[in-house]
Amino acid sequence: MLFQVEMTVKLPPDMPAEQAAKIKATEKAYSQKLQDQGKWRHLWRVAGSYANVSIFDVEDNAELQKIVSGLPLFPYMEISVKPLCRHPSSIRDDDR
Repeated sequence: MLFQVEMTVKLPPDMPAEQAAKIKATEKAYSQKLQDQGKWRHLWRVAGSYANVSIFDVEDNAELQKIVSGLPLFPYMEISVKPLCRHPSSIRDDDR
């Protein structure tokens, strides 16, 4: 199943820079592992904000919940999820 997931990060302004850097590094490693596995298919930065739009390819809602809630930045995110399906006019073979 494909999902569009929009994530906006809102770190506390008083979070120590060292703590924020550690969380961000852990987040990067976690997201890159999921990208290598094909679970996190696309990742785009929203220009001008600390936010992204992503496409996940997972088995079901439960797997998406497990992945997203496992993000180190999850406690500091506003998240919006939209299920996706193939468009009949698409010419791509890999956009299930």
